[in-house]
Amino acid sequence: MKEFSLLDEYLGNQDDSVHYSSRKLAKVVREAYPIGIPALIMKSSTDRLGASAGYSFHLGTPDGLLRRLASWLITKNNGKHNLLLKLNKRLWKRHGREDVALSAIILSNIDHSMLRTNPWEILKLSLRKQEPIDGLLLTIEELLRSGRKIPSEQIREEWSKKRLVDGHLAILTTYAGMIRKIMPSANMVDVLNKINLPESDSVITRIMDKIIAAKPQN
Repeated sequence: MKEFSLLDEYLGNQDDSVHYSSRKLAKVVREAYPIGIPALIMKSSTDRLGASAGYSFHLGTPDGLLRRLASWLITKNNGKHNLLLKLNKRLWKRHGREDVALSAIILSNIDHSMLRTNPWEILKLSLRKQEPIDGLLLTIEELLRSGRKIPSEQIREEWSKKRLVDGHLAILTTYAGMIRKIMPSANMVDVLNKINLPESDSVITRIMDKIIAAKPQN
């Protein structure tokens, strides 16, 4: 694809020194996001899905390009995965839609056993007080797709007692587990059902309704 060729050319022109600085890498990936995206499409997407969706920007970068960018980051990193964690933190702080999507891919593919880190805990600690639900779902799905186990009910119960956004993370993670036939216990459903949800119809209220409907009968 032409877009891949343009991205590969751009990345190939980067000096190896950028892989020693999370700040430089954050700048490189921000400049890479619009490569191959028609300007009119990019602006339309930004206007429609930017601040209203809770992101600082949304350029419309295709998933394939983001995965190619993540592959370049990990391959050229030479095992310095601590640096990628620092980049991950910068991406969440900047909080563009592409930043969150790229972070999900990176977080799912770095060596947590070597780093002695827990990707679920890193995700929870990265969250702001409010987060776009699609960014949470995207990251959860990416972690599960990479073979990470769903957090235990004990961990999800702990999340439900912290910030509201942590409780919503517990709901979404439980639902992602249900899709994979990992059904919640009756107690887990009761715990999640105590979390505050929007009074109006919303994605997360509909998800919670499905969790309640799946509650085991005594």
